[in-house]
Amino acid sequence: MDHNASTMKNVIKARDLALKSARQGGGPFGAVIIKDGHLVATGMNRVTADSDPTAHAEINAIRSASKKLKTHDLAGCEIYCSCEPCPMCLGAIYWSRIDHIYYACSIEDAAKFGFDDANIFKEFSLPVSERSIPATFLKIDQAQVAFKYWDGLEDKVRY
Repeated sequence: MDHNASTMKNVIKARDLALKSARQGGGPFGAVIIKDGHLVATGMNRVTADSDPTAHAEINAIRSASKKLKTHDLAGCEIYCSCEPCPMCLGAIYWSRIDHIYYACSIEDAAKFGFDDANIFKEFSLPVSERSIPATFLKIDQAQVAFKYWDGLEDKVRY
């Protein structure tokens, strides 16, 4: 597969951030967000360094880009990742409406080094009752009150 020089430069930047992250006590993952050919944000994995299981490189880059661009909608952006995104990061990428994902290592590559997300992907396909973490639906009166309030707002921002 042939890619242009700027695409390769950006994925190499993500790879270099992954190495920097590992050297600084984080996980070996990096991400770069580009819009209109310009660097918007970068992110490194800080899970162990910050004791935060959500501090993946892609999440950190999305948070930074959203803050910089002052929007939750990152349509028009591309994300370059050192590795194929995990389920959480993939969900965040979809929620943020990023246009394209480029990555340097596959999830199979990551699994060889102990970063195996196959079980999580599998869990998502199971009925709630069959998942390894029990989840219980608790029906309470007016559980939808916040949804109904939000739905009635005329100036709401949909996402």
